[in-house]
Amino acid sequence: MSAIPDATVAALYRYPVKGLSAEALPHATLRPGETVPGDRSYAIENGPIGFDPVHPQHFPKSRFLMLMRDERLAALRSRYDDASRVLTIRTNGEETVRADLGTDAGRGAVERFFTANFTRELKGPPKVLVGGGHSFSDVARKVVSIINLGSVAAIEDMVGQPVHPLRFRANLYVRGWPAWRELDLLGHTLAIGDIRLKVVKRIVRCTATNVDPETAARDVDIPNTLTRTLGHRDCGVYAEVITGGTIAAGDKIEVLDHDDL
Repeated sequence: MSAIPDATVAALYRYPVKGLSAEALPHATLRPGETVPGDRSYAIENGPIGFDPVHPQHFPKSRFLMLMRDERLAALRSRYDDASRVLTIRTNGEETVRADLGTDAGRGAVERFFTANFTRELKGPPKVLVGGGHSFSDVARKVVSIINLGSVAAIEDMVGQPVHPLRFRANLYVRGWPAWRELDLLGHTLAIGDIRLKVVKRIVRCTATNVDPETAARDVDIPNTLTRTLGHRDCGVYAEVITGGTIAAGDKIEVLDHDDL
């Protein structure tokens, strides 16, 4: 077993509504073939796309309100409560929406908010989408996204300024790997206690990473900086849950040799 010394889960996050606020998690129960629970469960349709909640299919992120194009979303502060299904949106510190996404009236309140406040971003009527277990991820397969904080530190050196890790909107942030170590793990299995995650794809970064999650300013060019410096735009990886279990910040991460699988 080729453990990487001191590699740990530094933080866990989910993003209940695609493009809206990250929510820190103290722990999460992962299931085989699924995302982090509640991750990208909702999306704001930007004009009709024909989404069928009974038979949900993957659509490209360009069909929704999303940070790559709509940086003003980062100025909103949202919170979703699983038990009540209530989404709260705050603008400039003031609560502007409190709505039950399980009801037509609640979804309508959110849609009216975006109609009134995101006119220049909209290509058509906004609609809150949900699809019973569907994840509105950037990729079609159900995965967990992982960012190496060592790579984020390397990017800070490249651009000459602090880079908030939440620019990368990952589920798992890892501390202890050398910069770019995660890019060598394609096809490898990560062990976190009894949990097994198989790394299946590098993440190609888009211009959403240029948006500061605290100020909503588009203040740096990370994808092009990566291309000029490394010859690619990859930072972070996607992994599939092979064996489930409960994961928490502080958990140790090991990379398994093939003989250990």
